[in-house]
Amino acid sequence: MKEYNVLHYGAVGDGRTDDAKAIQAAIDACEQDGGGRVTLESGRTYYSASLRLKRNVELYIQKGAVLKATSTLEDYIRPNLLINDPKTALIGNPVTGKPSFVFLYAYDAPGASIAGEGVIDANGHAFLKRKDRYYVTADFYPRPTVIYFEKSDHISFRDFTVIDAPFWTLHPAGCDDVLIDAIRILNDLDVANSDGIDPDHCSNVRIRGCHITCADDCICLKASKGNAEYGPCENIIVEGCTLVSTSAAFKIGTEGVGSFRNVLVSNCIISRSNRGLSIQIRDGGSVENVRFSNILIETRRFCPDWWGTAEPVVITCFDRDANTKCGHIRNVRFENVTAVGENGVLIFGSDDNHVEDVTFENCCFTLTKTSKWDAGLYDLRPGLGREVIRQNNAGFFLRNADGVTIEKTRVCWGNVCDRYSYALDAENVTELRLIRFAGKAADPALPPLRTVNVTFAGEELA
Repeated sequence: MKEYNVLHYGAVGDGRTDDAKAIQAAIDACEQDGGGRVTLESGRTYYSASLRLKRNVELYIQKGAVLKATSTLEDYIRPNLLINDPKTALIGNPVTGKPSFVFLYAYDAPGASIAGEGVIDANGHAFLKRKDRYYVTADFYPRPTVIYFEKSDHISFRDFTVIDAPFWTLHPAGCDDVLIDAIRILNDLDVANSDGIDPDHCSNVRIRGCHITCADDCICLKASKGNAEYGPCENIIVEGCTLVSTSAAFKIGTEGVGSFRNVLVSNCIISRSNRGLSIQIRDGGSVENVRFSNILIETRRFCPDWWGTAEPVVITCFDRDANTKCGHIRNVRFENVTAVGENGVLIFGSDDNHVEDVTFENCCFTLTKTSKWDAGLYDLRPGLGREVIRQNNAGFFLRNADGVTIEKTRVCWGNVCDRYSYALDAENVTELRLIRFAGKAADPALPPLRTVNVTFAGEELA
């Protein structure tokens, strides 16, 4: 592979001089020659304004090298000039559509990649202010996205580390054949909207061996309105990742004008997270054919500023607003999932749009109170009239669902509080199957199950 060292194009690498022109010149020369590797040599910090990646060009950050983003907002590429425009803003979503500011940007750049064991310092705290001791935000939305690749197929992201993102970290949109392998994303756990990886209308995505800590979602599949010209988010594999989040470690939604299908998540460990696995549909897109297997989950509440109340598994389906009818959720399976946390499983559909065909097999959910924050809550946001509701926590809390199977699965209790209740609390559920389901209520005076307007397809308690 032909190599283009940015030092040969005038980069200084002293951490103060803006090296963007030199790095961009190397990228442009590499593309013109048919592709190759643009190298940032180790032992230096390359301070830079935004860069535009090109087809068949690999930006290679050597171990010991740092690429640091500018702190000057005017030096960012702007794919979307409509910032804070009420005509393009989405309800409940600070993203105007396509990112308004991007550090590393590619459009129609097949074969582009970022690799190497170096560090991308996104310089996020240049754009932030503290709201309270648990929460950092800013005066404007959206803050700069670190990496945004759009309409670029056969792309790869390998081995590098990103720190201090001010907003979403890695956002591929409208891309087919995306490999994200062994990257680290180390964002502060109090910086709002600093998502880790957000595949948006992407297909054939493999995310493997990554370690992500961030505020908001570690890995979140999107089908955003801003990129609605692209297809569904489909054929996604996530495996072997370790995740820490102040929202959901893995999520589908809430932005979902397009559909999500054929998703496999396996062999992951989720720790110290506000939520574990979450599917939240609020727009017209639907979710089907999703499998979670061999996953360990630990949840606890961070503080009331964050969405979620320590649910290890969340599946909700609500209309976003009076003008937006949500799609369907169906055919979701959880196998060999073990969770310990402050809340239980939440499945909650709409009165006229039930969640369908959800299976739990060989799972164990232990509820134990560990934080100072209130228990007895479920977070149903966002959605038309949806808020945090006060309701005693159960091992399984089911509302408006059809075809739920719970097989060879246990509910256990650790540090019990007075807001813990039944092993299973179900209302408006049809075709509920309990096969070797084991669990007592938190209070010995209560029965293990509470059911209202529930029809059973089969029941076999352990």
